[in-house]
Amino acid sequence: MSPVEAAPTATVYDVNVLVTAVAGGNSPFRSWPSPPPVSGNACADCVGIIVDAAEFALWLSPHILANVKRVLEDLFKWDQAQADAYLDIIIAAAEHSRGGLLEDVPRSVHECPDHEDNLILDLAAEVGAMLIVSNDSDLLTMSPWRGTPILMPTAFTAKVDAMRRHARRRSR
Repeated sequence: MSPVEAAPTATVYDVNVLVTAVAGGNSPFRSWPSPPPVSGNACADCVGIIVDAAEFALWLSPHILANVKRVLEDLFKWDQAQADAYLDIIIAAAEHSRGGLLEDVPRSVHECPDHEDNLILDLAAEVGAMLIVSNDSDLLTMSPWRGTPILMPTAFTAKVDAMRRHARRRSR
């Protein structure tokens, strides 16, 4: 990283974002586009933003990975090998983005009525996330949580798209 290059923004994606990226249709599994342009699947675009490893560092937890796997296998009937391959790709993308998998996430948040959502917030608190991306209504109603925005994938990708277009215009 050059002295003027900013560290990527610590970011947490909720389980629903990572599932919808591959199970929500219009998803180019293993080759995600990154805005601009957008693909029509905002969650896949969110993964593409992380794969770019430019502005955002994705942080994961065992809780997130276990639930992504559970939903893909139970609800979408993926076989174990396919689900494991996807998890490997997501972990590699997170590490490439200068985030990663945080194995031990302390339980400290009890602000959301949904226990599962508190586990997402625990990770965000532990890594100092500046942004949470989710489609979960319980989490979205808490935005900003402790000053951290919680954005829907469509809003996040639209902001990244606008930010990147603006940067390109300025660099011309």
